[in-house]
Amino acid sequence: MDTRRSLLLVLPLAFSGCTSDPATEASEDYDLVTDVQGLMLTVLEPAAETYWDAVGAILDSTGVDEFQPETEEEWEQVRHAAYVIAESGNLLMMRGRALDRGAWMAFSRDLVEIGREAIAAAEAMDAEAVFTAGGEVYLVCSACHASYALQTLRPNDDRTDPVEVEGVEDAAEAEGPDGSGS
Repeated sequence: MDTRRSLLLVLPLAFSGCTSDPATEASEDYDLVTDVQGLMLTVLEPAAETYWDAVGAILDSTGVDEFQPETEEEWEQVRHAAYVIAESGNLLMMRGRALDRGAWMAFSRDLVEIGREAIAAAEAMDAEAVFTAGGEVYLVCSACHASYALQTLRPNDDRTDPVEVEGVEDAAEAEGPDGSGS
């Protein structure tokens, strides 16, 4: 067999291992900067507050004062907040933050999905849709907090035990210290 023909047969095999899926390659190429509480306080909560405060109405003795973003820049802030909300769901699913593989992951996926709806509403500059999506974001957050952070819903509640969610193991039992499971 001549050398050129051998190379033609060997080169495709050699290069077949050079292509890879960047998603699987980079899946562990991250370094957490903060824990769940830090992520909530510095990333997700400010974005949710921006989104929730964008559209609404205030009823007082003088009547109803409705508000919504008026400029493209104001709408862009709402859109940015929606993206942060959606991507925060992904950040909550990362090893080192995910508290279990059950309800935690479901709530996180719900946050991604409603975040997508929040993005679409902001991009459409649809105040009613932003208001509705904001309510859905609130419901997802509240449901998760009722399971994992009851004190954030009722700060004066002196109970220390989290609400039990059917099918969800205790986070300490579900995952080892390195997040790999026990």
